[in-house]
Amino acid sequence: MPDAINRALPCREQAELISALKALKSLQAAPDLAKRIRSFLIQLAASGLSGEVMTRLISAFNDQLSARLVELVAAGHRLPPVAWCWLGLGSEGRQEQTFVSDQDNGLIFNASDAREAEALRAIFLPFAQEVNQRLADCGFKLCSGQIMAGNPAWCLSYDEWRQQFIDWVRRPEPTALLNASIFFDLQPLFGQLELGEKLRTLLLSMTTDTPSFLHLMAANALQADVPLNFRGEVVAEKGELLDLKKYGSRIFVDAARIFALATGGRSVHTADRLNEAAHAVGFAADEMAAVNAGFSHILRLRLDQQLADIAADTGDRYSLDLSHLHSIDKAILRESLKQARRLQLRLKLNYAL
Repeated sequence: MPDAINRALPCREQAELISALKALKSLQAAPDLAKRIRSFLIQLAASGLSGEVMTRLISAFNDQLSARLVELVAAGHRLPPVAWCWLGLGSEGRQEQTFVSDQDNGLIFNASDAREAEALRAIFLPFAQEVNQRLADCGFKLCSGQIMAGNPAWCLSYDEWRQQFIDWVRRPEPTALLNASIFFDLQPLFGQLELGEKLRTLLLSMTTDTPSFLHLMAANALQADVPLNFRGEVVAEKGELLDLKKYGSRIFVDAARIFALATGGRSVHTADRLNEAAHAVGFAADEMAAVNAGFSHILRLRLDQQLADIAADTGDRYSLDLSHLHSIDKAILRESLKQARRLQLRLKLNYAL
């Protein structure tokens, strides 16, 4: 369990949850443990931890539970004796999960040629599909876009993943740019982790050598308008409701991804990517600290809205009600969004857009 969890959790709860995760041996017991973890994290979020810290903690627990489920399901299948790795993608790969996250995952395995890959995929798919369902049983919703390891499209050999990445980078159509926002945020989660790291190394070698692809990614990232009017006031797309994922945190995430892919940075978490790339992209350390503070505050507001929705049992609304913010939070939100605008201006300058 990451050091951040060991420092942040009260000792009793920490010991109980870690012990329960390590001792989990029954797939049938996993949903109840998932509920315990979620309940604890909801209480912890209410204590006022920053958005960055809280999303890291949520992701760390989710990763631990997910890896245990993969391990338990694997034990019930006769998997082939080849190297394989379960990959976390999207917000899971970045360790930025909130209380409203669906599954984004994939599977990578070694195969000597295309024929063997097809044969191995037929064996791995039932295993991956069961993992997807077990994760759903534990509250991780099935991905509506089918970006899951149980989909044959994302249960691939190393060579097949390699070719997929080459196709996206060399022929960046709109679908490729959309996929890049998910698949290029990958984290090896369970299995032969070095196989996932090998894939990430390959990806970085391609993107650092293909500035035209990054130029298109930057142009695509600028399609999301920062929700500030000409007076610098926060504006919502519908009344007082503002989608802070689409028009807030996503702007930071997209910019950080582009900076990392351009500079070869191996970090996947947005704040880490920004810090690693700060000098190369023209930001002083204190400027990047302000950017990361803005990102963390927006994550905190998203979590607050989710906590309010959970308490009111209203379902997942995804949007923040600006009318419920007090003046201080509105002012901090305004300043946070100005940091998002600074990132977009940097993208415009760096890529002459």
